[in-house]
Amino acid sequence: MPELSHRHRILVLAICCMSLLIVSLDVTVLNVALPSMQQELHASVAGMQWTIDAYTLVLASLLMLAGSTADRIGRRKVFMTGLVLFTIGSVLCSLAPNLDTLIVFRMVQAVGGSMLNPVAMSIITNTFTDPRERARAIGVWGAVVGISMAAGPLVGGLLVDTVGWRSIFWINLPVGLAALLLTLRFVPESRAPKARRPDPVGQLLVIALLGSLTYAIIEAPTSGTVHTLSFGAVALVALLGLLRYESRRDEPLIDLRFFRSVPFSGATVIAVSAFAALSGFLFLSTLYLQNVRGLNALHAGLWMLPMAFLCFVCAPVSGRLVGNRGPRPSLLIAGVAMTVSGVLFAAFEAETSNVTLVIGYVFFGIGFGFVNAPITNTAVSGMPRAQAGVAAAVASTSRQIGGTLGVAVIGAALASGVQASAYRDTFVAASRPGWWIITACGVAVLVLGWLSSGRRARASAEETARLLESPEIRDTAGVRAQDPSAA
Repeated sequence: MPELSHRHRILVLAICCMSLLIVSLDVTVLNVALPSMQQELHASVAGMQWTIDAYTLVLASLLMLAGSTADRIGRRKVFMTGLVLFTIGSVLCSLAPNLDTLIVFRMVQAVGGSMLNPVAMSIITNTFTDPRERARAIGVWGAVVGISMAAGPLVGGLLVDTVGWRSIFWINLPVGLAALLLTLRFVPESRAPKARRPDPVGQLLVIALLGSLTYAIIEAPTSGTVHTLSFGAVALVALLGLLRYESRRDEPLIDLRFFRSVPFSGATVIAVSAFAALSGFLFLSTLYLQNVRGLNALHAGLWMLPMAFLCFVCAPVSGRLVGNRGPRPSLLIAGVAMTVSGVLFAAFEAETSNVTLVIGYVFFGIGFGFVNAPITNTAVSGMPRAQAGVAAAVASTSRQIGGTLGVAVIGAALASGVQASAYRDTFVAASRPGWWIITACGVAVLVLGWLSSGRRARASAEETARLLESPEIRDTAGVRAQDPSAA
């Protein structure tokens, strides 16, 4: 990629953030629309889980393929293809006549979405080569998630209450088309110096692993034990096969050597934990506010605004903190805040009081606002720029796996405890296991944030970088980004 001026780099960042906006906005808007969709499409809790997880499942399965393909054939080319598919998928979703076709069209959206965020992050990584500047850019990237969380409930609530839930997919059209035209005009093409070979066997094993695991969790409350265990066994076999097969390939879909870096491995698990907590938090909150309190979509969105606003405010602060002090402070703040929020709901039934409900939302907004920047920065720092797409895709895949598992596990826990005949009376008690799961995710962020950011962890990152990098593509600045004091 040619050296760009500061203004041009900022423009590239803005274009990449547009893709993140439509993908993130799609998730938050959809959560607000779930009760309306459930009523019109006559769907169960499991049906609502599938409208979310069909998307995140396909997204998680294809992210690493998209990242490696972009590194091989061109990042701009793959990015533009993703924008086209995502926009088409949004149109199809708005026309879906029933739940089954909606789920299928959500999967079309996900194919396009898999080509957006990891490829956009790869473009950003190759555009912002200075580690401090990169950390700040990633902070802005994280702030876009906050914008989507703030705008999603409000825009979605307004559209659902005035036009209907189908209109939530229309907002992707102007943003997607604008991002497509701007990418064509301003984003330069880039690719890795050495093309990586495709890995169809590894790709199929990833799909088998994630698909069978998600199906087993979501359908566990309604399916028999044998049925659930059989899909769990498929997931286990796929995992073992993936580990064995990928470790023997010269150019694997997932380079298992990445995980020798303690910060990278820690960031991967933290991403799963944080996004499992987020997806479960939004899922439980939306159903409670609308189905139990009886609020309309717009008022439910207004109740979640404190969480979204603080996520928006804290994300760029976290990016600057990572750039100046490293990832540890942000991760510790995130872990403590998310844990406190989970405990408020799990142990003190925070949703039953307006004051504690807002406090719980405030703490979760702070926690999630601080967690995104250190995840992304740690994932791409210390890795060769030639493999930036794959490294960013692993981080994005971890987020989507977390989102998928969060809805699947917490939704299954809720479905097993809530009684259809007394939905409003049993919801709070039935949701308590879900809130404890969210609490455990916060504790995981806290503990792993501490363990993965010390001296020994940074030493393992430097050793992994030396193992992965070739002399001609060595990016020592990325290694220093793990420890800004070394710069």
